[in-house]
Amino acid sequence: MGTAASNIPVKRKRNQEPRKWIYAKKPAGQLYNYRQWVGYSLLLFFFIAPFIKIKGNPFLMFNIIERKFSIFGNLFYPQDLHIAVFGMLIVMVCVVLFTVVFGRVWCGWTCPQTIFMELVFRRIEYLIEGDWMQQKKLNEGPNTDARAWKKLLKHTIFFLIAFIISNLFLSYVIGVEALFKIMTDPIDTHIVGFISILIFAGLFYGVFAHVREVVCTTICPYGRLQGVLLDDNSITVAYDKNRGEPRGKMRKGDTEPKGDCVDCNLCVHVCPTGIDIRKGLQMECVSCTACIDACDDVMVKIGKPKRLIGFYPMGEIEKSEGFKRSNTRAIAYSIVLAALIGVFIAMIFSRSDIDGRLLRAKGSTYQVMENGKVSNLYTMELINKSGKDMNFSIESADPKTTVQIVNDIHVLQKDKTATLSFFLLKEKGDIEKYKQDVKVNIVSDGRVIESLKTTFIGPTTLK
Repeated sequence: MGTAASNIPVKRKRNQEPRKWIYAKKPAGQLYNYRQWVGYSLLLFFFIAPFIKIKGNPFLMFNIIERKFSIFGNLFYPQDLHIAVFGMLIVMVCVVLFTVVFGRVWCGWTCPQTIFMELVFRRIEYLIEGDWMQQKKLNEGPNTDARAWKKLLKHTIFFLIAFIISNLFLSYVIGVEALFKIMTDPIDTHIVGFISILIFAGLFYGVFAHVREVVCTTICPYGRLQGVLLDDNSITVAYDKNRGEPRGKMRKGDTEPKGDCVDCNLCVHVCPTGIDIRKGLQMECVSCTACIDACDDVMVKIGKPKRLIGFYPMGEIEKSEGFKRSNTRAIAYSIVLAALIGVFIAMIFSRSDIDGRLLRAKGSTYQVMENGKVSNLYTMELINKSGKDMNFSIESADPKTTVQIVNDIHVLQKDKTATLSFFLLKEKGDIEKYKQDVKVNIVSDGRVIESLKTTFIGPTTLK
């Protein structure tokens, strides 16, 4: 079965011709309304998620600095790296699965770059500078005071929004409390952080005010990835050339046979990446469906059926005769995804409320006490991941081994760590060999919540 890679045109060489600024016509239509519901819902989630707390923990936080992460109110630490790896695998398989089945729908409907660009920054541009033709006329016209004021107003609002976005992203890293503290403290106490925020705000402003669609068409690797993942069964935004060709204007008395496409070019005018969907599948297409709405509106006006441009399997458009759709790859990816999600859920629910590291004291060896018992000194580091204060005790799993605490700690505070030192004691007669395995249990509320293994050394000659 052929893949889509051969249908993607080769990009022009660098510096072959200057960048052509894209003026996208303001979109409208049923699919655009659906896309607004999805996009603004995700924006609302982005703005309120840092303020949501579950069990006193942030709903979402990715504190790389302190190596602490909170997902749905559950705290994860470096010791939970294996869970994070599975989470990333699930995300990757989801991306692959959706691309195989629905093409680049992620880019057009849920990608932050598209949502911010099309539903925030471009809408502000429409309000200040007008629709695409007015924008083009303004930019290509003389440098008047009205033009200068419009540009100043637009770019000032752009930078303020970029500044807010950079602060919100920071709240996902350090938490809203730390962010509010930085905002209310004098600037000179957090000068490095303030400069960092300005740099990130400048980057966001540059992306949405100047770089724009280049992120989707050149910088982001996902567009190139789709050429590998798509096949004839993948559903993508496509032009039905079998119905639309030969295209041409509708004129009275014209007896020449024509397809349904009237060559109005509205599908090109509304495209945020400036492509002509009628030329076939292209890497620059982000499946935003703006061309579908524009074409449907024309078809209604001329009394033709909708969806001359619509969601179609690639093979149905390219190979209309003898095409048989197969869902084998989609089913296979779905099975893999379901298995990964099952493992991920099992890992989360089997995760211990407490994590620790047990080591024999550095440079120490066994000691023979006056009562004849043999002792080993250990250091234990514990971290509380339960989201609440915890009472605990340390016990030996072997009844012939006793624990003698050096610094007696029985309460481990929420999200805190504690370091304990203790001796393990054995009778001489119970020492079978120079080095043997022992297990220490951490007990809370009468149940063992974690077990840690180490080694015990002793003089076997004393037996």
